[in-house]
Amino acid sequence: MKMRIATFNLENLDDVEGGSPSLQKRIEVLRPQIKRLNADIICFQEIHGQETEGRPRKLLALKKLLENTDQFTFNIASTLTSNNEVYDKRNLVVVSRFPISEIKQYKSDFISFPKYNKITAIPPEEESKSIKWERPILYTKINVKQNFDIHLISVHLKSRRPTPISGQEVDRYTWRSSSGWAEGFFISSMKRVSQALEMRLLIDSIFDIDEEAKIVVCGDFNAHPEEVPVEAICGRIENTGNPNLTKRVMISCEKTIPESSRFTYLYQGEKRLLDHLLISKSMLPYYRKSEIYNETLHDESIAFAIETKFPESDHAPFIAEFEI
Repeated sequence: MKMRIATFNLENLDDVEGGSPSLQKRIEVLRPQIKRLNADIICFQEIHGQETEGRPRKLLALKKLLENTDQFTFNIASTLTSNNEVYDKRNLVVVSRFPISEIKQYKSDFISFPKYNKITAIPPEEESKSIKWERPILYTKINVKQNFDIHLISVHLKSRRPTPISGQEVDRYTWRSSSGWAEGFFISSMKRVSQALEMRLLIDSIFDIDEEAKIVVCGDFNAHPEEVPVEAICGRIENTGNPNLTKRVMISCEKTIPESSRFTYLYQGEKRLLDHLLISKSMLPYYRKSEIYNETLHDESIAFAIETKFPESDHAPFIAEFEI
């Protein structure tokens, strides 16, 4: 049995009256991409929720997108607010051909939010404040077949965009000082690494119960392969120096993709691999290949230079194939 797992950041999928491009225009582009994935499990990022009067917020835009695809009838799991409805913005969503037996989400469950005193803030901060991130980690347990369960961890780490600093921003893209921008970038990095640490702690908690656990981690990491968030999650022996931890190493599926095609994002002409799909060593016997569908990926920096937004996503989907 072949099994295909994909991760795909759909970039602010929403259905807003008068929105440009419209949801219908986006569906015309995105639905063929989803059909091409031919995936049994897809981890989506940046799925917005829609409201209807008197009812909980739901994933109506995603439902419209998945119409006339195999995934329309799949099982579904998503991040939820404390009111048990999807978030207004940037939900994590998993759709699965196979049954989902467990759904959990984590946000500062394994670690406390770090505290920091912003140096360049105007007026200066008098005391340290918690550095909180928006998006939780989404965990699902997928029952692929008898005695073959996958622990699937989906994530969207903090973007590389600098965190706002009081008094340092002229507007969204203009800063009053280089120091203010640098501190905003540092705080965003702190959030991203904190999320990565929590994800690594979650992975180890699964291995504590079963070192042969079949784990798949995927999503938009907003980090290159050699950067700290990815390194922290992978836990390579070269970093820990402890061969006794070899069963706990997470392996990046990107390594089997030709280097010329190894990118999911374009910015100012630079190819970047920000989306990742990692597997535990116990998944290696079943792993066959990976692909990134980036043939039509546009340069995201162009979107800031023109008013018209692209109907495509600014991320390419990443797919891994297994044989069970």
